[in-house]
Amino acid sequence: MPKKGDYFIVSLTKSNLSWGTNRHTDSRDKIDGEAYISIPREKAVQFEIYNSNKGKEGIGYNEFNATSDDGLLKVTVKVAGSTKANDVYAKNLQTSGDLKKLGVWFNQINAAVGDRIEVHWISSTDIILTKI
Repeated sequence: MPKKGDYFIVSLTKSNLSWGTNRHTDSRDKIDGEAYISIPREKAVQFEIYNSNKGKEGIGYNEFNATSDDGLLKVTVKVAGSTKANDVYAKNLQTSGDLKKLGVWFNQINAAVGDRIEVHWISSTDIILTKI
């Protein structure tokens, strides 16, 4: 599980910014405004960022309280997805229950492809998101 001081930085892609419509699968309808942040595989392994395949769920396991450094975003985020079937390491950070909330924040901060986002744990249950 991630702990205070752990962080990673990712560059945003078109998929991150428009996940709901820029999809490479037809598993569900396209939904405008959905977004996510990628979790680098090496950081997921290093920090033990597990998805629900690990068997535990909830705050501090696969969900975290998240705020943005600019104060515009205050949500619960969930780590989800995997690079292969039954893998326990998460590949995405998304807003829990509503995949559009992160997209709203991206719009508010004028995020664009190539912009960098820092995901920084300030405790085992809380993270700060920063556009750098």
